[in-house]
Formats: sequence, C-alpha cells, structure tokens
Amino acid sequence: MASLTVPPVPTWPRQDAIDLHRAFKGFGCDSTTVINILAHRDAAQRALIQQEYRAVFNQDLARRIASELSGHHKRAMLLWLLDPAARDATILKQALTGDVTDLRAATEVVCSRTPSQLQIIRHTYRARFGCYVEHDVTERTSGDHQRLLLAYLAIPRAEGAAAVDPSLAALDARELFKAGERRLGTDERAFIRVFSERSWAHLAAVARAYHHMYDRSLEQAVKGETSGNFGFGLLTVLRCAADSPARYFAKVLHKAMKGLGTSDSALIRVVVTRAEVDMQYIKAEYHRMYKRSLPDAIHSETSGNYRTFLLSLVGRDRTY
Repeated sequence: MASLTVPPVPTWPRQDAIDLHRAFKGFGCDSTTVINILAHRDAAQRALIQQEYRAVFNQDLARRIASELSGHHKRAMLLWLLDPAARDATILKQALTGDVTDLRAATEVVCSRTPSQLQIIRHTYRARFGCYVEHDVTERTSGDHQRLLLAYLAIPRAEGAAAVDPSLAALDARELFKAGERRLGTDERAFIRVFSERSWAHLAAVARAYHHMYDRSLEQAVKGETSGNFGFGLLTVLRCAADSPARYFAKVLHKAMKGLGTSDSALIRVVVTRAEVDMQYIKAEYHRMYKRSLPDAIHSETSGNYRTFLLSLVGRDRTY
C-alpha cells in the first residue's frame, strides 16, 4: 500500500506548473509550495505537470528544480520527478557508472524488483542512456556477483502467489544443501540457478523446506557459504521472497539511520522508490521490529526542506 497522498479532487496540471514557476521566481525558492505540489502528485500527474511546464514556459522542470534546490533535497526531488522505471534505471546508472560506484545499491535494485519491473527497467535504461544495463553490469561487476545479476535480469520468473510444487521445493532445498553446507567449498552456480530461476513464492517454499529438512535456516546457509556483493545479492532475493519486500526495506532504512550519521543515499533511494508501492507496509514492519515509527526516525535524522519532503512522501504516523 502506497503512502503517497494526493488531493481528493484531481488538480489541473497547467495550474500546478504555473504555481511551481511562481515558486521559483524572485529571490530564493518557495520550497514549501514546491513540496506541497510535487510530493502530493502521483507519477502520471507529475508527468503531465512536466509537459505543461515545458509547453507554457519552454523550460525543463527538472533542470529548473536542479538550479533552485541543493543537496539531499535536490537529489530526492529529481528522482521523485521520474516515473518508477526511469527512477530505477537512473539509480542503476548512477550506481554502476557514477564517479563513485555503489554496487550494493545496484544489487538492491536488481534483486528486489519483480520480473515484469525488471523488463521495463531494462527497456527504459536502453532508451534513456543508449546502452544495455547488462553491458554496464558486466563492466563494473565480476565473478559470481556478475553472474547472479545477469541471470536475475534475464531469466523470466512467475510472479505473485503462483502454485508451488512442494516436492520441487524440497529438491531445490536438497540441491542447495549439497552445494553448500554438505561439501567442502561452495558450488555457487547451484545457488545462482535456484535463486535466479525460481519465483519468490517457490523460493519461500524452498526456505521452509530447508529449515524443516536440516534444522537450519537457508539464510544462515547463505551467510555461511557466500560473502561480499554476491552474498548480499542472494540475501536480498531471499529476504524479499521468504519475508517480504516491506520487511526487507524496513531493515534497509533502519541500517541507513542507525548509529552515528545517516546514509542519505539509501534513505532517499528507499523512500522515493517505495512511496508509491508499499510504504505503508514498510512503516508497519519498521514499527513492529524497532518499536519506533518510521516518520519519527526520519524526523530525527534529517532537517529542513529535505526532512519535510521525505516526511510528505512517507506520510503521517498510523496507529499500529
């Protein structure tokens, strides 16, 4: 369930564009107006606003915002302007080919998205950047990590609560045990095959079968048998499948804000990409696991217009 709130009566995109232009004029930027408009419009409405802004003022709204805002607020707002596929493609491009590569961010995006989402992301990546995402993955990754990402991008999998064959799940659990904990060393290709070819529903059944058959969680086995970005990718797939994406992203947010300092890149990435997807569920999981509301945590770790924007996307606290 999304946390994004939009006006009950549809707004007129041209008027939104005019109001945004007024907010940019003069000395400084009326960030409150910008947030009140853009943080409360869905992807289709934001696209129409950008079309109207270009038509009326002969300017690109994203470029104008980039010139008016700064810091984390600018980064978050520019990502928010994009539609979901373009946003994920942009995060991937920046993570793979930016001045500072962030392979964890790239791995998170690939391994936490559904097959249909990945298909759209691949097409969008090619259209926006003129190259295949597989090419950039190949250039910036290596070994088993590379093989996992390429397989996960390419192989179609069933989605949703598809019927699961318990006997096949047990066979996969046995194969993973033989490939890992039962032998000296690890057959990484077996892990890649099962994790990239099976649906989330099936992989959840494999995790249950593994625990039942060997009295040990599949997550423990992955942690013991793999490491680095490859292990991180497998764990991302497994946690989204066996638990839920909401629980997974609640943990990502907690880690981003835990301890001294904040990983603003992770905070922005999760809030902006999940606000229109499942942020209400993420908030519920966050509260259940950490006994604190997510908005309260964000409020304590951020400030200014950046804080206001993120909290506008996350929404108000709910009663749990």
